[in-house]
Amino acid sequence: MAQILIAEDEKDIRELVGFTLKLIGHTSILAGNGQEAIDLLSENKVDLILMDLRMPVLAGKEAAEIIKNNPETCQIPIIFMTAKDQDPAITGEIANGVEYISKPFSVDGLQKKVSDVLSSQSS
Repeated sequence: MAQILIAEDEKDIRELVGFTLKLIGHTSILAGNGQEAIDLLSENKVDLILMDLRMPVLAGKEAAEIIKNNPETCQIPIIFMTAKDQDPAITGEIANGVEYISKPFSVDGLQKKVSDVLSSQSS
């Protein structure tokens, strides 16, 4: 299965997402902000990134820009997790091929989004 980086500043959500992904056979690496996510990418190979849009230190949108501008990480798909699904920042990212899931999300909704994105990468 896939190794997934979860960048979320709220510990409970971060751990819940990691647990949910473990139930369907994935492994997770956990980061508390965008800078931690970038640092972890230099040490780990991941298949997918789930990233909160709004975080301290380095927000998800800025972290995603750094990831997408790095030749070593630019192919990793990113799914933003956000409570702001009508945010213009999201709309712009959708146009650039970045997916999102609105918080609060259901376990089934998260599993489906992750499966859909991973399936599209392998085809």
